Amino acid sequence: MNKYSFNVLDQLNLDIQITDNPYQIPLDDLFALAARINKKRSFLFVSKILGKHIPVKPHTGLLGALSLGLLLQAQNGEQLPVEMDEIVRGFSDPAEAAKLHEKLKQNRLPVPKPTIFIGFAETATALGHGMFDLFTGPARFIHTTRENIHETSPRLSFEEEHSHATAHRCYAADADFFKGEDTIVLVDDEITTGKTALNIIKDIQQKHPRRHYVLASLLDWRSEEQKSQFTQVEQSMGITIDCISLIQGKISVSGTPEVMANLSHLPTDEAGEQRIRSISLSEYFDHLGYSSVNSLGDVNKEPYLKLSGRFGMSAQESYALDESISNAAACLMQYRTDKSTLCLGTGEFMYIPMRIAAEMGEGIFYQSSTRSPIHPFADEAYAVKNKFAFQSPDDPAIPYYFYNVPKGVYGELFVFIERSSHPDALKSYEKALLSTGIPQINMVLF
Repeated sequence: MNKYSFNVLDQLNLDIQITDNPYQIPLDDLFALAARINKKRSFLFVSKILGKHIPVKPHTGLLGALSLGLLLQAQNGEQLPVEMDEIVRGFSDPAEAAKLHEKLKQNRLPVPKPTIFIGFAETATALGHGMFDLFTGPARFIHTTRENIHETSPRLSFEEEHSHATAHRCYAADADFFKGEDTIVLVDDEITTGKTALNIIKDIQQKHPRRHYVLASLLDWRSEEQKSQFTQVEQSMGITIDCISLIQGKISVSGTPEVMANLSHLPTDEAGEQRIRSISLSEYFDHLGYSSVNSLGDVNKEPYLKLSGRFGMSAQESYALDESISNAAACLMQYRTDKSTLCLGTGEFMYIPMRIAAEMGEGIFYQSSTRSPIHPFADEAYAVKNKFAFQSPDDPAIPYYFYNVPKGVYGELFVFIERSSHPDALKSYEKALLSTGIPQINMVLF
């Protein structure tokens, strides 16, 4: 059993015992730590492979999802098309990650039995989609959403109890999406207590009972008591819940997080001579004409993307999405003006931007904005160096953030936004983007 100790800003101490690491991936390749602005949990494992809070090479983010899919395939007793050491090399070498991604994309694995993959919003929407994308055959994907959508009702709804934004909904366009007894694979970046997974399992069992679930995550920190709760649910409902993860272990925390509220935020910088331009990729994608309503009661009638995963999709539809992504990437490459480029997804809209970024050439980094409020601190050993705040383009009452954009590193920025109600909705976002000091900013609209 491997033991590690981490210190966060001389105020929090975390002791970690690793009980399982199937790929033997060094922890430093997977995460760093930061202080979180959340009364329920005062720290955050900041993933180095998700493409959320820390910029990553796009293929590194995609490899994290594929590695979970390979673990699922191994659990099902199927032979893997790659060796373990190839995966480990991919996490430390983006070029190896790109080769591995291409190899697996060209040889999708047959799913051994009908399976529905569900990615949890907002952090694991891309993780779930990327895991699903490894497979062909009777596989389907959907991700939960925080949004309130008109013209349809949620097929599932449940709560994430430790989160700053707790409500999850699943809006499958097909009313029969969850019917049947397909295995359901729940995908999250991190399992802390497992309550979120148990909440959605209970909702599914009430509406569309089945026998087999898989909980897939990058990190699994459940205690023995929390694992026993899964056993109790299995026995009471007559189901099995298998758990797979890149890292499994136990954590203990000590410290006084209240002191962290005094940390300073990033000051606003002058915009300078930056330019902003808009680029539309609408012609490359199919849409669904649902509208949404935000917390202020404002209705947004701009259509959603059909194959983002929010409304459900099949493995066969993945091929159509691949074509759309390649065409969109080819379009954006014509706008590139600098060798060092940052691509930024927005909120739940992570996977399609990450895939596009992966096909935009050399010198690309990718990350996404988030609802998660994190304390920034300019220290080499700390995970979140700086912070930029703005209002959500969909809901001005909801604060959003992006992190770790240093001065003078990127010559251009591509910001991916699925939909926006009107130009004024982007003003706050644009102001935050300008304060990065990046000379050329491209607002990519779908």
